[in-house]
Amino acid sequence: MNPDDKQPAIDYQALAELRYQIRRFLRFSEQAARSARLEPQQYQLLLALKGLPEGKKPTIGELAERLQIQHNSTVELINRLVEHNLVARQRDEADQRYVIITLTTHGEEILQQLAFYHQTELQSIGPALLHTLETILMHSSDPQDSLANSQEDKG
Repeated sequence: MNPDDKQPAIDYQALAELRYQIRRFLRFSEQAARSARLEPQQYQLLLALKGLPEGKKPTIGELAERLQIQHNSTVELINRLVEHNLVARQRDEADQRYVIITLTTHGEEILQQLAFYHQTELQSIGPALLHTLETILMHSSDPQDSLANSQEDKG
């Protein structure tokens, strides 16, 4: 990029605040999971499983994608959750090559309790997080506008 090109102003303070607010929430989430005797990624998998968009099958591959982790890491995570009776595996009736993951009753109970804690925390920190996002979005411009302005300045 040419140094003479106009770039949108960057609000470093707002970006840092966003990172801080996200990290605060993630730390809360990690602590809440551990207080329920789960590792944070175990809670994340339970939530990803319950919150899959309609039409998505709860396969190991889909859950790996939702968690942004490797397939083999997802298998290990599921193994630990099966050991604790939080999820169950079964073959896909339509295609036996796929393993379908489901929440057990115990998994549903743990997830519901943790989700309630998370929603309560978001009600508390949500306004600050929303304000930070609005600040960033208000100060950033559409990349297409920046490109158009840059072209006009050259022409």
